[in-house]
Amino acid sequence: MSTNPSAEETAPYGSGAAGNAPAKSVRKVRTHHLREMKQRGDKITMLTSYDMYTAQIFDEAGVDLLLVGDSASNNVLGNETSLPVTVDELLPLTRAVSRSAKRAMVVGDLPFGSYQASPEQGYLTAVRFMKEGGAHCVKLEGGAEMAPVIKKLTEGGIPVIAHIGFTPQSEHVLGGYRVQGRGDTSDRIIDDAKAVQEAGAFAVVMEMVPGDVAAQITKELDIPTIGIGAGPDCDGQVLVWQDAFGMRSGKMARFVKQYADVKSVLSDGAEAYIADVKGSTFPGPEHTF
Repeated sequence: MSTNPSAEETAPYGSGAAGNAPAKSVRKVRTHHLREMKQRGDKITMLTSYDMYTAQIFDEAGVDLLLVGDSASNNVLGNETSLPVTVDELLPLTRAVSRSAKRAMVVGDLPFGSYQASPEQGYLTAVRFMKEGGAHCVKLEGGAEMAPVIKKLTEGGIPVIAHIGFTPQSEHVLGGYRVQGRGDTSDRIIDDAKAVQEAGAFAVVMEMVPGDVAAQITKELDIPTIGIGAGPDCDGQVLVWQDAFGMRSGKMARFVKQYADVKSVLSDGAEAYIADVKGSTFPGPEHTF
């Protein structure tokens, strides 16, 4: 068996097999592809996904990373926040996404309480996401204080995306949903970014960080930055899909842009179905054996 990588595997990410015209391919997005994108100035895209159908749709559309976020807690499981969700609840969702995505990198999000106690706890949890969930990497929240956990995971063969700025799992400590890194506190965010890079993270999510601070961090780091409410100068962007595509309504965070109105489409379809059933027009002869 040949051990030489194929042209498709070695071509620059986002290129055709020969490295020429841009083309969507079925190859897996790897960590080095993301670093190459940063170096070239190509933007990185990430969306949340918690099931096979959104995974397939987003993957085929060309999204680079699919995050099976702890946001499933309040976007799938009906909780008010991300805090209650457990490892055992997230693993089946991660499996569904990893089984369905052919190209995108699948990111398993370590939930609150599953890694903060020690690097050993974090490693054992991350192993479950890789072995049982099929994740290609994991994400965890925290800056310099999480450096020992990140180091343990990366030394054990688990790629890590760090998450700094506003960290939802720490909302009670941070005093609610508040922008992090304004004024004199910007140095702390910058130090966190450098600490997670030094510990071995291959990328970092920055949430609700002032745009100028995020731009400075993006310029100073070698690893890609992915923003959510951190301005346009990050190397990539991430949104919760239910926010981005209008599955839910009501007041949205300032950083959310809605690209579709899925809720209205489903609502209209459900009302039409109800009308057909109650009006005895469904099922018709064409639906009957």
